[in-house]
Amino acid sequence: MTDMRLEAPAPLLSEDGGGDAAQRREQIAQFVKTNSGYYADQFEKIGSQARFVWTFNVWAGLMGPIWYSARGLWNWGLAFLIIETFAFVQIVRGLFGDLAAAAWKRIAQIEGTLELRKQQLTAAIESNSDKVDVYKRTVESLENAIGGIRLEARQLEESGIYIALGGFALLVIVKICQTVYANKALERRFSEWLSDSSIPSGMPAKNIVLSVVFVCVIIVATILHYSFPGAYPLLMDFPTHADIRLTTIKWVENFFTFAVTSGEALFDIITHGIRLVLDGLELVFVQTPWIVIASFIILLTGLSAGIRTAIYAAAFLCYMGLLGFWGKAMTTLALLGTAACLSIVIGIPLGMFCARRPRFYAFIQPIMDFMQTMPAFVFMIPVIAFFGTGKPAAVVTTMIFGGTPVVRLTVLGLRGVPEHVREAAISFGASKWYLLTRVDLPLASPSIRAGINQTIMLSLAMVVVASLIGAKGLGEDVLEALQYANVGQGILAGFSILFCAMMLDRIVQGERK
Repeated sequence: MTDMRLEAPAPLLSEDGGGDAAQRREQIAQFVKTNSGYYADQFEKIGSQARFVWTFNVWAGLMGPIWYSARGLWNWGLAFLIIETFAFVQIVRGLFGDLAAAAWKRIAQIEGTLELRKQQLTAAIESNSDKVDVYKRTVESLENAIGGIRLEARQLEESGIYIALGGFALLVIVKICQTVYANKALERRFSEWLSDSSIPSGMPAKNIVLSVVFVCVIIVATILHYSFPGAYPLLMDFPTHADIRLTTIKWVENFFTFAVTSGEALFDIITHGIRLVLDGLELVFVQTPWIVIASFIILLTGLSAGIRTAIYAAAFLCYMGLLGFWGKAMTTLALLGTAACLSIVIGIPLGMFCARRPRFYAFIQPIMDFMQTMPAFVFMIPVIAFFGTGKPAAVVTTMIFGGTPVVRLTVLGLRGVPEHVREAAISFGASKWYLLTRVDLPLASPSIRAGINQTIMLSLAMVVVASLIGAKGLGEDVLEALQYANVGQGILAGFSILFCAMMLDRIVQGERK
């Protein structure tokens, strides 16, 4: 009885283990689609040990990047494709390529010059000119150069076999790596597939076709271009025609001409509104006595970030004042303040609107990406067309470049508010306005404040660029320093811009929230 009781659980354990193994094999068969028995054995072998297990997948080694890409392992497929392409290029260059083509071309050019110099030497000898020695030295120098280049060309031609052998060795090494690592990479993808069924499995026909076409095009085009340079101009120059560009330029110019003509009243209203805000801030910063502005900035910095930061702010203000940058620094702050205030006034409500409307946010995201990635010198062109040059155009340019972070981070902050907190507030009868002002905005305020900070910093980064279209201030000094290579003026004005940025950053992101 005792023996029977001890041995009874054994079949149950065996059955459970067998069931798990059968289920795993079934999952592997569902994932790999082809040759499931082989992959089940290899995956079991890989999973049974923590260290790297040596397995060999011959098909992966033969097909290379095609196998990896067809299996959905595009990262490895592209990496192996780059190495294999380089190896094939070396093999073809070494066996069939004209390695000395550039050297022979140089020889042909020098021979043309040599022939001319020989004719000049003959004429100088006949006329008994005093330049005979000069021409002789020139001819000898050119002949020596031709001899050296010919020797170099022969050495390049003889090195072809070694280049081919190096490419073949590299190809063998990468094929071995593909063979050894294939099962390990596929087993990792199988583990990911178990937790995420949306990952493609098997070798879909579209993956196979795409992999074959992509690999063949890349390898063939690269080999033809590098092994036989100049033989196929289509690989170097994109097929186009000058009329396409000229016609497109004409269409763009016609569009902007129509937009400027049709929206003249709208642009005048926007310019007038920007001018009102800008004039008000210039009145505050520029016309107000310096001691008032300095005291206000130092006090605000102290209340926001502490006494120590206020002392630093006072030192920065003294720096700008003693070096004669006070007026231009205040003009810069007025310009920056106008752009930042308008960006914040527009950006925070827009972010609040987008936070609960994913479709609208998905619509404006490409627009914001365009605003942030397009170089400033490019979008300054339509700004000048619509608003002319001067401070309003500089404000608009600064808003385009620096206005998007506050929108993005407002959306991020509001979407990051815990849903259970909002549900609790709603369950206690909170209205939409109460929910927004007492729950959402306070919890999202760190992210919103970071967006405001980034908008201010990016606006400061546009100070020098905006000076190109008529904005005054510290950017004008930096621009003049660049034009006339005035290192001292540029460095000092640059530090003034830096100090303005540091003070604004400490005020917005101070320790005392």
